Amino acid sequence: MRYSTILGIESSCDDTSVAIWYKGKILANVTAGQDVHRQYGGVVPELASRAHQSNIIPTLEKALKTANIAENEIDAIAVTQGPGLVGSLLVGLNTAKGLSIALNKPLIGVNHLQAHIAALFIENPEPAFPILVMLVSGGHTQLILVRNYTETEVIGTTLDDAAGEAFDKAAKLLGLPYPGGTHIEKWAQSGNPQAFSFPQATVQGLNMSFSGIKTALLYFLQKESKNNPDFLTENLSDICASYQQSIINYLTSKTKKAIKDFKPSSIAIAGGVSANRKLRKTFQEIAQSNGLNCIVPSFEYCTDNAAMICMAGYYLLENNHVSGLDMLPYPKNNSNR
Repeated sequence: MRYSTILGIESSCDDTSVAIWYKGKILANVTAGQDVHRQYGGVVPELASRAHQSNIIPTLEKALKTANIAENEIDAIAVTQGPGLVGSLLVGLNTAKGLSIALNKPLIGVNHLQAHIAALFIENPEPAFPILVMLVSGGHTQLILVRNYTETEVIGTTLDDAAGEAFDKAAKLLGLPYPGGTHIEKWAQSGNPQAFSFPQATVQGLNMSFSGIKTALLYFLQKESKNNPDFLTENLSDICASYQQSIINYLTSKTKKAIKDFKPSSIAIAGGVSANRKLRKTFQEIAQSNGLNCIVPSFEYCTDNAAMICMAGYYLLENNHVSGLDMLPYPKNNSNR
């Protein structure tokens, strides 16, 4: 092991996170959130970048203290390069570049989506490959075939909204706070998932679409509220449970098709929406019924975090991938990066 201590920085959206990886273990994974966005019902990019500037140094100091690691003990710095909000990414990148210069240590730019996959290996360092991963978050929904620690292939993707976005937009329609997914899940726990039916998009192959189900919910609420102005408040739990179940059914139907097509040894979920308990349970059931291994990351490794950046950085370093100080952020995903 050429690199024993890696510092990771994640700032792609509204979470400022710093982690310390030491010889295969995460010693610290510190994250500072941004409550300022709740009043707007979504992330405001300018406010996010300003908050990152305030949070980055205190978060860095706390991570080093928690890990009991001094700056001069760091062997490399891994940082999210993209995709994400440009202003937010720049805060993390500039901090990482400064550390790289000051400590004279290698710098590694990490793809945020690849890092979500690397999060699967934090607690499962020797998984059974190939792994079929359903990556579900607020900005991305993809089916990915993972052949080894660094070789991946996107075999299906959403053509419009991401699953997490469909949850957040539905929450707005239902009058629930941001972030919407967690609140829909909370209300769904006491609801009947079969109470109402929401259509699933007809998309050939393994690609997906989530814009239609959001629109169907809008029309459904408008229609029912005309007949009963109190319909939403009287049926909120059942609506949330039914809407959540429709999205889970859609995700799992695509997963089952991919299992038949690619015959993986394991299946996994990753990304922020993978924290959804119903989705986690459903994937475990699919794995069991197909005789496959199932990798479900701990909750702290589902949402945006720097531990996954450390993990991805380690595998990139092992493959001799080092970035230059001239690297720039990229807001959109590029699977070739």
